Amino acid sequence: MNRAPDFSSQVAEQAVHWLLEMQQGALTPRQQQAWQQWLNAHSEHQRAWEHIQRVNQRLRGVSSPLAHAALNGPKSGSRRQALKLLLILGAGSAVTWGMREHNPLPSMLADYRSPVGQRRKIALGSGNQLQLNTASAVDVNTSARLIQLLEGEILLTAGQSFEVRTAQGVLKTQGARLNVRQFADRTQVALFDGRVELSSNGRAPMLLPVARELSFTSTSVSAAKPLNANSGAWADGMLVAAHMRLGDFLDELGRYRRGQLNCDKKVADLLISGTYPLDDSERILDLLEISLPVKVKRFTRYWVTVEARV
Repeated sequence: MNRAPDFSSQVAEQAVHWLLEMQQGALTPRQQQAWQQWLNAHSEHQRAWEHIQRVNQRLRGVSSPLAHAALNGPKSGSRRQALKLLLILGAGSAVTWGMREHNPLPSMLADYRSPVGQRRKIALGSGNQLQLNTASAVDVNTSARLIQLLEGEILLTAGQSFEVRTAQGVLKTQGARLNVRQFADRTQVALFDGRVELSSNGRAPMLLPVARELSFTSTSVSAAKPLNANSGAWADGMLVAAHMRLGDFLDELGRYRRGQLNCDKKVADLLISGTYPLDDSERILDLLEISLPVKVKRFTRYWVTVEARV
């Protein structure tokens, strides 16, 4: 259930104004000073700013008219009004509405959840184990050996047969270890070992190839490809990059942080390699400044941009 915000509608409008200004590009020194003065002027401003960061983060990957307007509408008009409404209603509103379009069981009411930046292990009995990645939610029926992935990403290690349901299809496992990630429009699965059968949209079931990963929608299945170096690494608390674009790397890292982590287009195509501990994202950002020609610009702990070093 959403909690009523502890700031006024006027302050919400001011927070929306600054968010939209920052999304247009880097603030000028004068703008940044004005924003900082506004933020420090009252604790109500700080509460509104932290709240709008959470709202903006949770809009990503959510399919609903209000979320679409907030992310893609013009700077003035529908986008401003949508952001203000979501800020007043609460961050959960967009997520709840988005889940209603895809799933009758909102992730807010899930049997098990993991918050942003945290991972969780769930014992399923008989040596079977389920791990939840950051910001994930599942419903679990242990007796029926049924798992419904509502949001986020899971790693299932099971000697027994299980059925994993996503928004786009059903995975039937037999003694398997697999990673499953739910996107707004598709499911991505990486099979490390064992036997997994995929069924979706009434098509004939297909066996997934071992040591491969693929994505599927309700109507199509992508070609299988070798496992990505980062597949399942999160279960060990690591983010692994092997010649990964910096933009993609920051998208992944951003999943484990509250707020907004941005990448300037000028540096998005820089390549990065290495193994990084997920529990210390600030340290990872500091390391970027050492290993790449970039600068990490922190407006607040909830709004960080990686840009070219001048």
